[in-house]
This record gives sequence, structure tokens and C-alpha cells, in this order.
Amino acid sequence: MTNRLALHLPGLSLKNPIMPVSGTAGFGEVLHTLYPLDDLGAIILKATTLAPRFGNPTPRIAECPSGMLNAIGLQNPGVEALIQDKLTLFKDYQVPILANVAGSTLEEYVSVVEALDGISRINALEINISCPNVKEGGMAFGTTWQSARKLTEAVRQATSKPLYIKLSPNVTDIVGIAQAVADAGADGLSMINTVLGLRLDLKTRKPILANGYGGLSGPAIFPIALRMIHQVSRSVDLPIIGMGGVSSAEDALEMMMAGASAIGVGSSQFVHPTLCHDIIDALPSAMDHYHIESLEALRKEVQHD
Repeated sequence: MTNRLALHLPGLSLKNPIMPVSGTAGFGEVLHTLYPLDDLGAIILKATTLAPRFGNPTPRIAECPSGMLNAIGLQNPGVEALIQDKLTLFKDYQVPILANVAGSTLEEYVSVVEALDGISRINALEINISCPNVKEGGMAFGTTWQSARKLTEAVRQATSKPLYIKLSPNVTDIVGIAQAVADAGADGLSMINTVLGLRLDLKTRKPILANGYGGLSGPAIFPIALRMIHQVSRSVDLPIIGMGGVSSAEDALEMMMAGASAIGVGSSQFVHPTLCHDIIDALPSAMDHYHIESLEALRKEVQHD
């Protein structure tokens, strides 16, 4: 019997479209105690830089209506720790892995990509040019088409692995940036990252986050993600891993109808840690309800609408 949920993207053979997004599931340490990681379509690992990073000072989290602000600042143990330590968790699993790559300079991105290029257990790379919570690098590379294209060209030359470029919503022309990275050799897109926001403490009259601004995630940004995915998918011929506020099987289907080829689930996992697994379980009945034969059929329908 054909798997109605199965999808094929560059470098990724997915049994279903659902994957935890970078920064919301670490390196799988907690999730694998809740359900078998092989039940996922894929997993996107926490951002990795060349050297270890402590991240931003605390407090780094602030709650918001229908979401949260974070300013973690890419805390991670560095690329060598990923290779030597973090990937050992996956030796007993077959789930496809996307490693998220970040940096402060173009050269750092290239060095991380070169270090990961020969690691067979990593199926694809997600290049983070959209993090709003670091003072150098991150979103700075993703706010103009020129810088996005230059970085994509550089990492493209450093690896044969499929590249998914993670785009920022904090721009005025996301379609132009998507077209630029497509022309530079990207195999796919991840979108969207968090939306830059602020919360103030009424008692201190100062920002709640030590970093000041932070990235808004959660259901509050779902309509923004849908709009941007819809715009990009109709202008750029690349598969999109859609993310931003997904919290149900219905959300996942709606995002695919907007033009996403696969779905990332993020901060809603902090409220419901088994959410990815729950959405996978709920997808077949939701598809039946909306008369969707298979997700591949839905993708083709969207491509020709």
C-alpha cells in the first residue's frame, strides 16, 4: 500500500512531512525519550557554529499572547562536538537529518559546511541566514538579495550536500531574496524564521529580554508564514520546508496548500512535547476529511493552481 504521507525532496526521502525545526528540539536528546525518532519525517538539528557559543545573557525568553519571544543567541557546542558527540544519538535511527549551519562571517559558514560535507549521517544542510538574535552574522546575511546570494554561492562551492536556505521574514522583499538564493544554487528553502519583536517590563520600564529584541514564534506568526510561503512558492521553483506557528494537522495541510512541500513544527512543542508525533498520527484522518488522496497529490495540485 502506498504511503499517503510520503514525500521526496532533494536529499530527503520522507515517510511523512513533519519535522522539528532547528532550536526547538536540540539534538534530539529529549524527543527520543518520548517517541521513536524514526517516526518523524526528518529532524532539523540545533544551529551549529564553528566554535562553541554560550549565547546571549539571560533572560532570553518572554511569553506573548499566542507565542513567545526568544533571544537564545545560537548557543551550541560547536561543529566538532556535533560530529564527535551529538550525532551518536542517531546511530540506531534512520530518520533523515538536516544540520542547521550558522556563523558570524561568510568564512565561518564555509568552514562549518566543509566540516559537515563528509559526514554521511547528515542528509542535507539548512543554512541559517535569518536569525534575528545575534549581533553579527545571522539575519545580516538574509536581509538583501546581494548578501544572501553571495553566501549561498560560497557554501554551494563548499559542499555537494543539498542546501536549504532559511529565509528571514524581517525583510521587505522575500521573493527577491528567494530568487537570489535559487539562482545561486540552493536546492530548497526553509521559511519562515521568527519575526523580530519586543516586550517591556512595566515595573522596570526596560525590555524583558536582556538582548532587547527577540524573535517571535508560535501561532501568532502562522498567517505571516502562510502569506510569505504563498508568495515565494508561486515565484520560485524550489521546494519549501514551511514553518511558523504550526500546531495541528490542519495547520500543516493549510501550509502545504499555501505552497510548502514539507512542514516544520517549532515552539508549540514547548507546550506539547509530543506534538510532531501527534500531528503525524492525525494527518490521515484530516486528509480524509478534506478529501486529500496523498500529500504528493496535494503538492501537484498546488503547483498547478
